[in-house]
Amino acid sequence: MQSPWQLVSGGVTSPQGFQASGIAAGLKPSGKLDMALLLAPEQAVCAGSFTTSVVRAACVDLCAERLAANGGQARAVLINSGQANACTGDRGLIDSQRATQALADQLGLDAEALLICSTGVIGVPIPMPKLLAGLDPLVAALSATGGEAAATAILTTDLVSKQVALEAELGGRRVRIGGIAKGSGMIHPDMATMLGFFSCDAGLDPSIWKAMVGQAVQRSFNAITVDGDTSTNDTVLAFAAGDPLDSVHHAALEQGLTEAMQHLAKAIARDGEGATCLIEVQVEGALDEPSAQRVARTIVGSSLVKTAVHGRDPNWGRIVAAAGRSGVPFDPEQVALWIGPHQLMQSGQPLSFDPEAASRVLRSETVQIRIQLGDGPGNGLAWGCDLSDQYVRINADYTT
Repeated sequence: MQSPWQLVSGGVTSPQGFQASGIAAGLKPSGKLDMALLLAPEQAVCAGSFTTSVVRAACVDLCAERLAANGGQARAVLINSGQANACTGDRGLIDSQRATQALADQLGLDAEALLICSTGVIGVPIPMPKLLAGLDPLVAALSATGGEAAATAILTTDLVSKQVALEAELGGRRVRIGGIAKGSGMIHPDMATMLGFFSCDAGLDPSIWKAMVGQAVQRSFNAITVDGDTSTNDTVLAFAAGDPLDSVHHAALEQGLTEAMQHLAKAIARDGEGATCLIEVQVEGALDEPSAQRVARTIVGSSLVKTAVHGRDPNWGRIVAAAGRSGVPFDPEQVALWIGPHQLMQSGQPLSFDPEAASRVLRSETVQIRIQLGDGPGNGLAWGCDLSDQYVRINADYTT
């Protein structure tokens, strides 16, 4: 079925009623934009997905606790870039609470309705005098066209900003979904260092919105990997506010939310530190969707597969070996494998193929790998990138 959603200009402020801003508050020595704010309309609901790491920044727990206490309602999120404010002891929570209280005073809102996300170097606290001094200009800069500045202000090692906006006609009216994200390294399923913020101008019950967000995250941000590392600060927050949307259109809305999240998830994978291409792995014929996704994530996360792609080496044995260690049962004698249009295996046996032609496929901007495990109904997708020596250089010199 063809998707009703079309890409439109704009980002997280494309949906009606949302405002955002991004400024340089001096949190980064580079002088680049480093603090962002997203403000949702009244009666907004919000759902979040957070890092599964037991080493979590205080802002992560604060967001989760406030959403739970408020029944899935929130009005704004403050984001600082440059300092993760993780592993900073009691100061991490105190600074997060202090920042949201000060912002709440500026906006005339209850502090419990405000969320905060931080990104940057672990173990480094937020320089609070600079953050607090930046709140006035940050609030003053709020606008319905501020999404681009916000998308830039949340970046760390990213090479490009990441935005998306989609539009569809649902129930005789226009509905929009917008989003921004950051991420380039420490990216792996189960929330991966990445942040994502989404907006939607349709009204929904908080429990329904939470279920939609959870499913969309599973098929997007939990389906990408760059380097196998998961951060202390990973967070996705999605706001929805507007006229109620009839339940008959809920499936289409979830489809749009999934498409928006997948768009940004793939942008993160393509922008992986040192990456030269995006790798897309499609798994078919598994017992169910979770099994297919697990195999896909294992393949795209394999260092040997990633280095083979970087070297443009169609070493298909690495792909099959990764599938075999995924923990998902399947019959090896039913496996079929393709790199781009070139089939390399059929019924578990190798086929003759043109290595030079297959190598040329691996030079594409997007490298597509497809593996069929059997005749089950489960299909899954995962995305990643190649692994280059530049990744080592970036991360070897990250704090020095």
